Amino acid sequence: MIYRHQQYEIDLTKVTRLYPAALISVGGERASVSLEWADMKKEQIIFEAYVLICDFDPVGEVPMNRIEVQFETKEELFGAMNDIALLLREKR
Repeated sequence: MIYRHQQYEIDLTKVTRLYPAALISVGGERASVSLEWADMKKEQIIFEAYVLICDFDPVGEVPMNRIEVQFETKEELFGAMNDIALLLREKR
């Protein structure tokens, strides 16, 4: 089951963790944080993008194999999450 977005083709059967996040900058460092945290700290951070993080490493291991799909708006991110949910539902 493949999810396609921009240049990415993500095999959802191999994804071990899938979650939304905000990509931010603070003090010259970049990080992915929860959407809620980014909203709470929006006055203290530089927001860069919304991301959908797809990890492929076993749960419990440090994620080294990851794809971060970027979106400009929260609505686009949530639309992608809905598309993935529909793909997963069809698989049943």
